[in-house]
Amino acid sequence: MRLSKQARREQLLDAALRIVREHGADGLTLVTLAEEAGVSRPIAYDHFGTRTGLLLALYRRLEERHRAAVTEALRTAGPTAGAVADVMSAAYFACATDMPEFSAVSAALKGDPEAEALQHEMLDGYTEVMAAALAPHSGLPADALRLRCIAALAAADAIAAELNRGRTSAADAVTALADLIGGGIARS
Repeated sequence: MRLSKQARREQLLDAALRIVREHGADGLTLVTLAEEAGVSRPIAYDHFGTRTGLLLALYRRLEERHRAAVTEALRTAGPTAGAVADVMSAAYFACATDMPEFSAVSAALKGDPEAEALQHEMLDGYTEVMAAALAPHSGLPADALRLRCIAALAAADAIAAELNRGRTSAADAVTALADLIGGGIARS
């Protein structure tokens, strides 16, 4: 059975994730992708063009899944700033541990101008989700809340790195981030 172009792309991205998980981002090329997915090289090149194109598509997919998971988790948050911070933090670190490929793909894209633009776009989207969830609990002006969300996300990335290195527990990571959010963002 022949797959639609979108179904084939999803199959290729699934295979790319397996490669990164098993061999790291350095092991991911269009050739290794074609071999892992059981397709011809031209199919892999047709979908992504270059290794950077593949990494960018994979980065976008991981970030969209991450943001969707946090957005979905926020639907269950209680009506307080602390409840929002707790749910946001727990969802963030669940994604960080469920998708360890994210940091490897991000590192592989360092220095690429297109990747930098995509990372800024994704950060803006994630910041919007976070600020919207916290705005009802904050007396901060929108610009100040946005900056604090960006700072919390930078802290979340650093804590996630510690979590993925086994240097902290998930519970401690969640508590640390929730406390940062609650202490610096949710209060006016």
